[in-house]
Amino acid sequence: MSDQLVTQALCWRVERRDGAMLALTDHDRDLVVDGVTYRAAPGMVPSAIVRGEGLDADTMAVTGALGSGAFRRDDLLAGRWDGARVVIVAVDWSDPAAAAVPLGEGRIGEVELREQGFTAELRGVQAQLERPASEVTAPACRATLGDPRCRVAMAARRRFARVVDSSGAAVTLDAAEPVANGYGEGVLRWFGGANAGLSSAIERSAGAVLTLRDTPVFAVAAGTLVEVVEGCDRRLATCATRFGNVANFRGEPYLPGVDLLTRLPGA
Repeated sequence: MSDQLVTQALCWRVERRDGAMLALTDHDRDLVVDGVTYRAAPGMVPSAIVRGEGLDADTMAVTGALGSGAFRRDDLLAGRWDGARVVIVAVDWSDPAAAAVPLGEGRIGEVELREQGFTAELRGVQAQLERPASEVTAPACRATLGDPRCRVAMAARRRFARVVDSSGAAVTLDAAEPVANGYGEGVLRWFGGANAGLSSAIERSAGAVLTLRDTPVFAVAAGTLVEVVEGCDRRLATCATRFGNVANFRGEPYLPGVDLLTRLPGA
């Protein structure tokens, strides 16, 4: 038993939402486990893994150094690692062909940046149980344009374009919007340049000019390829006139609000 403990190494595989994968180990040499090469990352220090038999979320934290090819400060600030899937296993580094012992699986939650390093929280699958079990009524639609509840076909509402100019949160494209404010509340996905793989929320659009909710993390060069997806302001009138989709509207525009009593005479 003592020999097994001495020769144990921790390996974790991180899969980003854009398809990129990173495999690291706390061993001093690279390890090949199940055909995946785990690169030695002595600067990565995992905390104790907290697991239980109940419904409490499994938690773990990983502390690492910035500036390496694995985790860069700009990528963490840009959110490239937000929500990435993490699989953690223990292996016998003296016999990598032996079966790995699964220790946990989850997604990256809160990331804290420090001067020379960072700490990332890993949250287990039970964390999904912390979400509200029921929705809160609201006048606006709670569905997202094109999702299974909305059901609006999005194939013709996604378009590729190239950036003509960019200044702050304003981005000018080489193609105009299909309708007035057609891209407002939509999404711009970067397919080129330093922001490739990231997405930006669109606040509003006017002609060929998009106003993003936040300034792009990295500088945007002219000619950058982007995909723009139409958005919806979630109002019943827009759902009826622009999309003809009132049957799938997920809001309660005519439900009296909490201010009903104050609107009555003598209240």
